[in-house]
Amino acid sequence: MSIAAKRIRRPATEVRAAAIAAARSLLLADGPGAVTLKAVAAELGMGHANLLHHFGTAAGLQAAVMEAMIAETIARVQHMVAHVRAGEAAPRAIVDLVFDAHDRHGLARLTAWLTSTGEAHRLEPLFAGLADLVDVLESGAPMPADQARRRITDIALLLILTSLGDALIGPTLHAALGDAPGRARDLVTEALLRQLVHGG
Repeated sequence: MSIAAKRIRRPATEVRAAAIAAARSLLLADGPGAVTLKAVAAELGMGHANLLHHFGTAAGLQAAVMEAMIAETIARVQHMVAHVRAGEAAPRAIVDLVFDAHDRHGLARLTAWLTSTGEAHRLEPLFAGLADLVDVLESGAPMPADQARRRITDIALLLILTSLGDALIGPTLHAALGDAPGRARDLVTEALLRQLVHGG
């Protein structure tokens, strides 16, 4: 029997999951520019054409990575919001989750890369994730429903924009202003505490 005949075809979901995991590793190690179909295929020991079938282009793969990262972050935020409202965690934990997703986990770099390379339309998962984040924060908010949406939208917008900017230029900006690293997280935490816990 030939080697080709013995080869086992991997399920599409398994290939996509493995490719996204490999792409995330490349993103964190070498930045968004390293996330190419060729590089990821090499990491997985498979042909470039295989990934082309699943993702179409490198930008398609990068968008899939973003979608996975956002879904993971939203799930973590949802879990943490429940702990905060139960008095089992501080609001800062929610802020740290989102800031870390942009900074340590590379979401900000990927967002900036897709925007700068003319692939801004690939950011749809980010916008959908923002809407999900608003829903998570709004659920059970201690305020009338007609007030909750606007206030929670404001805090979600502040949280996303601040964490994105802090990941990209935070260290340089803090140094220029003579501010302590983490100050942006402190400011967003104060706002989140007012809105999420006290409703005002």
